[in-house]
Amino acid sequence: MTNFAAPRRVIPTSPFKSRTQTPPRKHFAVGDRVTHDRFGLGRVIDVEGEGAIAALVDFGTSQERLTQPYPAMYKL
Repeated sequence: MTNFAAPRRVIPTSPFKSRTQTPPRKHFAVGDRVTHDRFGLGRVIDVEGEGAIAALVDFGTSQERLTQPYPAMYKL
């Protein structure tokens, strides 16, 4: 017997916490100082898209285009 269970829906008004919560999105603006786990200290020089789809960051030795969800980048 095979059981094809569907994933549980999360009701937004439910008083119970869902097991898989998505972390809040990080927002960066031009001029923000940031740190990255791999590239080090940098400054945001451009932000693409309305919802900050990607950020162009100057790390001194290189410029990197980093996309959402920015797992290793933090605002200082």
